[in-house]
Amino acid sequence: MALHRLGRGALTGLLTVVLLILVSGVASAHNVGGTRFDSPLPLSLLFAGAGGTVALTGIWLAVTDRSATDVGTHTVAMLDARIVRWVSRIAAGVFFLGVLVAVVVGFLGRQVAAENFATVFTWSVWFRGLGLVAILVGSPWRVLSPWRALYRGLCRLEGDEIALLGNYPSWLGSWPAVAGFVVLIGILENLTVVPQSPALTTVLLAVYALAMVGGAVLFGPVWFDRADPLGVLYRLFGRVAGVSTERSSGSVEISVRPPWRGCTSPVAGPAVVVFVVAAVYTVSFDGFTNTRQYQSLLFSARDLVGIGSEMEILLYVVGLLVFTGAFVLTVLVGDSIGVSDRTDSAVTTDGGQLAWLGAARAFAPTVLPIAAAYDVAHNYPYVIRSTARIVELSATSLDVGVQSLEPLGWLSIPVFWGSQVFLIVVGHVIAVVAAHTVAVERYRSLSAARKGHLPLLVLMIGYTVLSLWIISQPVVR
Repeated sequence: MALHRLGRGALTGLLTVVLLILVSGVASAHNVGGTRFDSPLPLSLLFAGAGGTVALTGIWLAVTDRSATDVGTHTVAMLDARIVRWVSRIAAGVFFLGVLVAVVVGFLGRQVAAENFATVFTWSVWFRGLGLVAILVGSPWRVLSPWRALYRGLCRLEGDEIALLGNYPSWLGSWPAVAGFVVLIGILENLTVVPQSPALTTVLLAVYALAMVGGAVLFGPVWFDRADPLGVLYRLFGRVAGVSTERSSGSVEISVRPPWRGCTSPVAGPAVVVFVVAAVYTVSFDGFTNTRQYQSLLFSARDLVGIGSEMEILLYVVGLLVFTGAFVLTVLVGDSIGVSDRTDSAVTTDGGQLAWLGAARAFAPTVLPIAAAYDVAHNYPYVIRSTARIVELSATSLDVGVQSLEPLGWLSIPVFWGSQVFLIVVGHVIAVVAAHTVAVERYRSLSAARKGHLPLLVLMIGYTVLSLWIISQPVVR
């Protein structure tokens, strides 16, 4: 079968990358635990192997005559809906309690980031940890969101759903979530001292809560779907999950699916397109800020422009605009090629808008596996260690003696570095499969799909190399 040949081709490429890691050479990589690791192969060989794997996947897809949609979902369990409901309520209650404790301890506790529940819980276990959960099994945010819980409580007091200003403005789309993501994750988390300050973290949570609950009071619960940056982020990450759930009258069906399956349906509008690109860009920018090259760029830009700490924000915003423009231009070129090679005369439009907007909406979710893979590779040690730290802090507050936990004590630097390479390459391979599937469905012929997919494939290969280059650089701060 064609798909089996595709699987063998992609697997061969991935094994090539793994084997390359075992040969000799030198390349510095991000550190874990304050040490440096010399990669066992030349960077040029690593880049060629990884980029070649992504390219090989695209080539195999181009020569096959079957779509990846032929791989279906498989039901693995049927759960009683009442049990699921109670488990969800307990999880939501525990999480809500965690948020309350973070707010109180953030103000009253010791103002040391590593020893305060607020900073450890908020930035790693909550913001990053739930992102990893969403990537693995789907977004948990609709169940766990403390803002929805507060809003539901207000509605119970009022006796009806609250929406003081009526319906949410359709023209606003998901732009509030885009702005919130850029400010919350792109700037405050990555470029300021807020994550290192328990008090400032608590202030941030208070502002976040006010914005979410206040917006819902004005426009109703749709505000959470359109304006909550974490809600939108986790929902997009959930598209990559290999697990899906479907509720019926009395049960919940748990199924497994290919990780590209959820990345083949269009996103809602241009704001979500920008959000997807921002998610891909921000995690890469976060890694880039730890490199010597970024520090040189930062200080040179400061000297040139004559501003101080604001320069990091300016670099982030300019980079986001460039990244977004590059993606839209690539999609525009590919769509022009694909549409021109179609066998019919119909042109896909997007609500009366230009065809390229429909293409951007169609292809944007195909890059989500890249963002998800990099997010997992970049953050899983941070999340695991911080979760252990939460256990230690909780035990200390309850006067329960517990030894220092080292859940990753077994993880050597070479294994960690190799896992980053593997995850990034796998994420790009999944993205290529998703993009090819969308191209076949959009252009309605294999020939047109090959040509229409090519510009995005080239962009993905380039981003594979860029991602691996970032993780290969020694950490300087």
